Amino acid sequence: MKKILVLGGAGGIGQVATKTVIASDTFEAITIADLNLETLEQFRAELNNPKISALQIDANESLVSTIADFDIVVNCIGPFYKYGPKILQEAIEAGVTYVDVCDDLDATEKQLSFNQMAVDNGVCAVIGLGNSPGLANLLVKYAADNLYDEIKEVDIMHIHGGESFEGGAVIKHRIHAMVNDVPVFDQSQFKMVRLLESSGQEYVENCEFKDVGIYPVFPYPHPETITLPKEFPSLVKVTNRGVVFPFEYFEFTMETVRQGLANMSDPTQMDKDIDDWTNSILSSRAGFLKDHNVTTPKGCLKVVTKGEKKGQNYQYIFSVSSDSEGAGAGTGIPAGIGAVLLSEQNARKHGVFAPESIIDPMTALELAGNIIPKLNISVGSSSGSSLPVNITEISPDGTVTDIAL
Repeated sequence: MKKILVLGGAGGIGQVATKTVIASDTFEAITIADLNLETLEQFRAELNNPKISALQIDANESLVSTIADFDIVVNCIGPFYKYGPKILQEAIEAGVTYVDVCDDLDATEKQLSFNQMAVDNGVCAVIGLGNSPGLANLLVKYAADNLYDEIKEVDIMHIHGGESFEGGAVIKHRIHAMVNDVPVFDQSQFKMVRLLESSGQEYVENCEFKDVGIYPVFPYPHPETITLPKEFPSLVKVTNRGVVFPFEYFEFTMETVRQGLANMSDPTQMDKDIDDWTNSILSSRAGFLKDHNVTTPKGCLKVVTKGEKKGQNYQYIFSVSSDSEGAGAGTGIPAGIGAVLLSEQNARKHGVFAPESIIDPMTALELAGNIIPKLNISVGSSSGSSLPVNITEISPDGTVTDIAL
């Protein structure tokens, strides 16, 4: 009997990951675990599925013995700079296959350092299998393997907003992105910039997102910039930039962090200060949504690639979007898909992997194409394909053509 544990299963991302796993009909027993028992029980009742059980856990305590009872664990507990390395290490100690949606650069670097430990314990761990990172990495791999002779540049851009709920972990991740170095891989070299400083402002530009609109995007410390150049040595540029709407809410977040940093008297109290900033930002969110008439979530991932084919320069632009779903669906579905794929022994290798190093893009996308209709989730049309990806080709003479996977 295949058993899966979804940590953070009552949160926005964890709920979608759970529903994805259920829709696959792969596991006989599915346990959702979270700190808030009331929310857990509400979600379990909503699912009304005999395969589902609920478990109250505290991620600050050891989870080794809990994880050891399962075949696969999907970790959706954030912020990942705090919990990502801890829970991965516990899964390795328990000897259990692991998937997470870690989108913090520093946590990713720490997790990758556990590779030999995972090899020694016979564990397969795939980290950062959400939207960005996650789906973005797989689209780049598809382009490198199928569309180019040599892929040269990758620009990853993402937007979401309008979700009915945003948790503190989401805000803390956003603040974390604003107060830490952001690696940009440019001209085959790493350059560190800061989102709130002039070094980061150099990389701000407007991006047109399918189903969402035109918004400025800002450098984000998501880990694709460090993992993709390792997997694809021909790359000379990799950037990751993002934003949240309504934009005025994102601007308020930036200003709150700027003022907080300026007024900080004791850097050792950063965690406490971030808690205060988070509370201020969250308390303002409903007002921004109301003022800008944002009533439904939306989201888009856009990946612009450039490279050479038959000695000529081509561009392929990927978009995955929804005019009714936000971060929960965009991140939770890939995590659930990854867990389903890794339930098969022949899909696993021992070690800690970024998605592009172990997941086959077409296998994942085809599975997504089968599961998404069962979730009643709306995604953008897909260039003549049944898969939820739009691809635009720009040929050397400037001809623009929509193509299918």
